[in-house]
Amino acid sequence: MSTTERPRILVVGGGYVGLYAARRILKKMRYGEATVTVVDPRSYMTYQPFLPEAAAGSISPRHVVVPLRRVLPKAEVLTGRVSTIDQDRKVAVIQPLVGETYELPFDYLVVALGAVSRTFPIPGLAENGIGMKGIEEAIGLRNHVLEQLDKADSTTDEEIRRKALTFVFVGGGFAGAETIGEVEDMARDAAKYYPNVKREDMRFVLVDAADKILPEVGPKLGKWGLEHLQKRGIEVYLETSMNSCVDGHVVLKNGLEVDSNTIVWTAGVKPNPALARFGLPLGPRGHVDTAPSLQVQGSDYIWAAGDNAQVPDLATGEGAWCPPNAQHALRQAKVLGDNVISGMRGFPQKDYKHANKGAVAGLGLHKGVAMIVFGKMKIKLKGRLAWYMHRGYHGMAMPTFNRKIRVLADWTLGMFLKREVVSLGAIENPREEFYEAASPVSAATAAKPAAPAEKAKAS
Repeated sequence: MSTTERPRILVVGGGYVGLYAARRILKKMRYGEATVTVVDPRSYMTYQPFLPEAAAGSISPRHVVVPLRRVLPKAEVLTGRVSTIDQDRKVAVIQPLVGETYELPFDYLVVALGAVSRTFPIPGLAENGIGMKGIEEAIGLRNHVLEQLDKADSTTDEEIRRKALTFVFVGGGFAGAETIGEVEDMARDAAKYYPNVKREDMRFVLVDAADKILPEVGPKLGKWGLEHLQKRGIEVYLETSMNSCVDGHVVLKNGLEVDSNTIVWTAGVKPNPALARFGLPLGPRGHVDTAPSLQVQGSDYIWAAGDNAQVPDLATGEGAWCPPNAQHALRQAKVLGDNVISGMRGFPQKDYKHANKGAVAGLGLHKGVAMIVFGKMKIKLKGRLAWYMHRGYHGMAMPTFNRKIRVLADWTLGMFLKREVVSLGAIENPREEFYEAASPVSAATAAKPAAPAEKAKAS
């Protein structure tokens, strides 16, 4: 970390908003005008809309993440967490990956911590649940599902087979519907290579507390998406929730009980709880309360946007807030970056206003729903055409030209080559085999009496 007399713009979080805001600031900033410092526990940004495709093996996991140091070569990138912020002294306390905490002074602050999975105190969820907020979870889910097929194929115990081949997904929004659609697609393809496993042996269950799925694309497309998943043999239970899942025994509120090794939790998100330690004004659900200019209420040197911010939606009207999606995050980040530069130079702030352009969702290869908004007209698409819209939109929205090309290459190869269905389950504990090989030797050496020569040396 360099020391400088220049004003410091501290960006807390290297996700979608943090990355794009930092890029915008660096682009608009004069040479030597300020130092931009980005702090995040990970050294990369994850493009979350592609996590379901990464879990299904349609995109390489490395191509879903963007390395911060490569994309922000003119910024300081610190791998760690901001534990607290002292607004009176304008100092942030940094907790690095290793070593002692230290203080970092700043002049301007951008809060872009994003969101975390919204969970409830359900017995067994912490021990058995799999989230879908990071690339690590997407890779883990893919390996885990394929490993269940390996288990089912290699045993004759019906109870073990049934538990291995039952997959429960909780949450029917974008993340849940897209993930179950992609994973079911992958499992259907993979079953062709297992002599003792057929698609009919598998059980996919989708649970949601609401009375519909995919609310983001409207009721008609949501209903089509529901019927489409059901036609593929996926059981969907609406207006119900999960009461417990201790030891993989899932109990739903509607009375259904199933045993499953795979419980995927995608039941919404909430603002990062670390915000509570920053001394910022928070809304009723824990979001940072911002003005339309993305400035934090009551401050002229702190900005916030994205999933951790409560941003007024001027395009919708009084009392409305911008939904937490990539569409808003990208545009908010640009306005935020411009406003930080304006604030630093003493110019007026610009309000954020963006009308919804629609929503797209993929439900597996060649399957999707899309609602495109042109002024007052809404175009609704489903099936293969909607899937092309989904890939086209997110392919364009993927940060950096480098990653766009890599994702496009993955898709192109997927048109000509069959999907990879290999499980790398050992990646979860890569040292296990080495440990088993080395530990008996270590134990034997410790138990073996010292040789005469060694005794002489010791004495």
